Amino acid sequence: MSARVLDGKSIAASLRARLAREVAALPAPPGLAVVLVGEDPASAVYVRNKGIATREAGMRSIEHRLPAETSQADLLGLIARLNADPETDGILVQLPLPRHVDSQAVLAAIDPAKDVDGFHVVNAGLLATGGPALVPCTPRGCMILLHEAGIALAGAEAVVVGRSNIVGKPVAQLLLAADCTVTIAHSRSRDLPAICRRADIVIAAVGRPEMLRGDWIRPGATVIDVGINRVATAGGGSRLVGDVAYAEVAAVAGAITPVPGGVGPMTIACLLDNTLIAARRRRGWKE
Repeated sequence: MSARVLDGKSIAASLRARLAREVAALPAPPGLAVVLVGEDPASAVYVRNKGIATREAGMRSIEHRLPAETSQADLLGLIARLNADPETDGILVQLPLPRHVDSQAVLAAIDPAKDVDGFHVVNAGLLATGGPALVPCTPRGCMILLHEAGIALAGAEAVVVGRSNIVGKPVAQLLLAADCTVTIAHSRSRDLPAICRRADIVIAAVGRPEMLRGDWIRPGATVIDVGINRVATAGGGSRLVGDVAYAEVAAVAGAITPVPGGVGPMTIACLLDNTLIAARRRRGWKE
């Protein structure tokens, strides 16, 4: 068996094109504010890419780049101003923050209606109870990939490997809402390979390079690889790999996402979609 590759780049491009058409029909462009504290190179790349994608969708990109020594009080002051700004529909604070800043306090300060990352406890609670949450972008991207691939979700057994607040827990909630039978597995789970072999759908989100092996997967199962890990190569360089041993798993699975090019492109597309959703709700525009 050779798995069908779920092309996140193509699906994300279609979503972004749809969003651009919808934004063009609005009375005003939604505004997304991204806050970067410090000079972390990876974070700077993410922020630049988000800005490009935001502008391509016809939205306003507002970037706030602050020095690493910015105090927590000053950062919270900026967030308060963005919360009060009627032209700002979404607020994203790029993580990680410098060590002297309490990330949870910063995330909690964002207006839940503008929390386009979906990390605020209000949105987490709404998601858990079936309310109108702004959903974390990567889990939303996983679900869109499953839907676009035509994967039957109702009644399926899904295993989520990883229990983070950013991916594991919210994607489990979304799968449960789609009528899957959901197991959340983690580092303390007994016989993790056997748990994975039960699954029709495996979501790998542990942050450990190529942890999930081919003999962990039921033949024909769908595997969504959320992991992005940089590993050294024999020539002294590096390459990106997921949490799944791709070649082994692709030989067994029915469908699989590549790394890169799978879940990653969906995350930014879903950030733009969340910004549009937030703008419509805040401004009373028809969804």
